[in-house]
Amino acid sequence: MWRMRIAAAFCLCGINADAQEETSDEMVLREYREYISRFEEIETVSDIELSGYRIFEEQVFPYIMESFGTEEVNIIPAIETEYSRIAIFIADFEGNILYKTNQLETNNLVRGQLEQPVTDLASIAFADVNTDGYSDIIIITTCVNSEGDYTDKPYKVGDVLFQRDKEFYRDYRISEKLNRFDMNKSANSIISYVRDGQSVEYLYTATTLEELLENGFKVFEEQSYMRNFEKLGRLKVVPGVAEISQYDVLMVFLVNEQGNIVWSFQPMGDYDNLYSLRGVSSGKDLDGDGLKDIVILARYSYEGDGGELDIGCKCSIYYQRTGGFDMDGDFQNTYQCTEEDTMEKMVRRIREYWGWNEELLEVK
Repeated sequence: MWRMRIAAAFCLCGINADAQEETSDEMVLREYREYISRFEEIETVSDIELSGYRIFEEQVFPYIMESFGTEEVNIIPAIETEYSRIAIFIADFEGNILYKTNQLETNNLVRGQLEQPVTDLASIAFADVNTDGYSDIIIITTCVNSEGDYTDKPYKVGDVLFQRDKEFYRDYRISEKLNRFDMNKSANSIISYVRDGQSVEYLYTATTLEELLENGFKVFEEQSYMRNFEKLGRLKVVPGVAEISQYDVLMVFLVNEQGNIVWSFQPMGDYDNLYSLRGVSSGKDLDGDGLKDIVILARYSYEGDGGELDIGCKCSIYYQRTGGFDMDGDFQNTYQCTEEDTMEKMVRRIREYWGWNEELLEVK
């Protein structure tokens, strides 16, 4: 009886009693289908913006894609403005779309979510990276997460589209390694890995100092030292670089007396290359908890928007905790280090930030 009354009430309101409220999964599926439908309907260049995309005008290039013929075609990158998903279009000079794809690593960063954290296209480049005679497309996007890891901190995502008979394909294994091991900073580093087989993967997989050295890691001996880290024991601080393409990748390792790697730091962020290492702090307490922390002060180089070489100074801070180290995110948001800063000045500034009084600031 109660079911009949509810059904009658829904009928009076013009609502079908059998209709159910759309679930979140169903809504995502419907939105995804709409997004795909709009993408599939794009047949000309003029359709791109009409379908909700913004073209990266400064990154549109004419290029000869060999399998498409001997004439230049336009390579057109664009971003879907509602869901922040990148697409690549190839068009002839009459404006007809010859090929398009949205199957990119950067469009799958947040699994099961239509909206992605893509904010910009950092670069697009062309090279035959698998030496098959066809030019391939190298894409690097800039992303920023709104929550979780890397919240509000820009990071890069690299990808390669390999050309074959009038289409392109991706190797998911290559894309995964490019991004997991930070070989995505520039087109040159991607080419060095994919075409030339140069890799810094060992920086993240090695378990001993000996293994690092066997793979070509160059230690800055003058910056290495032994310290007793209260929670982790007596360890050697080992800064050095690995080479990929023309870049030096800085890493700092903590190694125990048996030669095993206990902890590692990657202070470069999205910079391309170590320009000069200004110093690695000799294990001083910075936040006043009685535990030795690590400061890495260095100058890094990166390619500017116009292709010029720019130099930036960065201070990376790691606070010792019970289970290891936490990277600072607060001090660096309040102070930008300069060329004039020294390690001594930085240690003092960090301690001032944590409220040390004048007497304690003199503690070595």
